[in-house]
Amino acid sequence: MQNISEIETLIKLISRLPGLGPKSAKRIVLKLINNRDELVKPMANSLAQVYKNVVRCKACGTLKSNSNGCLNCDDVKNKYNKICVVEDIADQWSIENSNIYKGYFHILGGTLSSVGQRKEDLLINSLVERVNKGDIDEVILATSATIEGQTTAYYIQDSLKHSKVKITKLAQGLPVGGEIESLDDGTLFSAFKNRSKINSE
Repeated sequence: MQNISEIETLIKLISRLPGLGPKSAKRIVLKLINNRDELVKPMANSLAQVYKNVVRCKACGTLKSNSNGCLNCDDVKNKYNKICVVEDIADQWSIENSNIYKGYFHILGGTLSSVGQRKEDLLINSLVERVNKGDIDEVILATSATIEGQTTAYYIQDSLKHSKVKITKLAQGLPVGGEIESLDDGTLFSAFKNRSKINSE
């Protein structure tokens, strides 16, 4: 059977997505081809719009539309006094879906020890600016309980040592080595409810 280059290219692209390998990618491609009017056309249009219009906010790191302001930064209706710091947008979505936390988010975009990540690539300086210019009483460090996540949390704590903001971290319920995105609602609830204050040196 002669390979069709368009299909092979699509399979290779889809197999690069998290949790998917070549076999899963082939099944997805076949599903798409067999439902091209219902799936391929609207998906292609949606992907084009996302590529064109959706960007990361330079202040808080969450996703926003080019044509609108940032819903996270510009939430003047609620006027939260807390910022929850997470590593990536998937962590933000997990916490939002649990309805445990009500406040602003700050998405770093990785950790200090991540491959290819530098301090300059993360939005730590932006976090300090948000704390200094806003009415923020508490910064919750919700980084993962991995070495990389904890290293990043310590660096953020040091960066905020001259501010008067209370710095807390997630406590009971967060297993060693655990990532925020993979935690269930009960574990997240326990981690937020029992968060502890970090003492400044």
